[in-house]
Amino acid sequence: MTKTTGRILIIVLIAAFAYAGMSCDPPKIVPAGSVGDSMRSREELLEEGNEVATFAAGCFWGVEANFRKVKGVKYTQVGYTGGNFTDPTYKDVCGGQTGHAEAVEIIFDPAVVTYDKLLELFWTMHDPTALNRQGPDIGSQYRSAIFYHSEEQRNAALASKINLQMSGRYKTGIVTEIVPAGTFYRAEEYHQQYVEKSGRSGGCPI
Repeated sequence: MTKTTGRILIIVLIAAFAYAGMSCDPPKIVPAGSVGDSMRSREELLEEGNEVATFAAGCFWGVEANFRKVKGVKYTQVGYTGGNFTDPTYKDVCGGQTGHAEAVEIIFDPAVVTYDKLLELFWTMHDPTALNRQGPDIGSQYRSAIFYHSEEQRNAALASKINLQMSGRYKTGIVTEIVPAGTFYRAEEYHQQYVEKSGRSGGCPI
């Protein structure tokens, strides 16, 4: 290895470690006039017969923003699920040691938008063949996963995954997990509806 090559390698490693550390930092800018969540409460909506769905597709900011545009989606919140640690914080999850995924919980009216339609959107908003990463975000917390809340959701998710794999759209296998929904820990408030509050197009802080 030449001295020049060695210097380049050192620079790359330093940059990688710097990115890993910075990506866990909270946003530096607190937007003025945050819109908040104007939707009705989760409990009220569930009592009225609406249904719940939970998806993980990388950084939860952009995923939530996409689902909030769907007619029939009544409520969303971002948080952490699928792990083995009680009451995790963003720092905990970002370290990749808790087993949680950044996820979005959705309350939707099945008479307006079906679970199958939500699945279709889920597949289009990320790369389901990327294992434990989406774009520059790397780690099991960014994995692709469907957390089902009923056998009907499980069967629909499995069928949609098989159909997508057989469609030939992807040359490699789909790695999306389809697992039972567990405890969902709501993320810190600055993460909720972050794209709307900040005016950013999505993506986690770097």
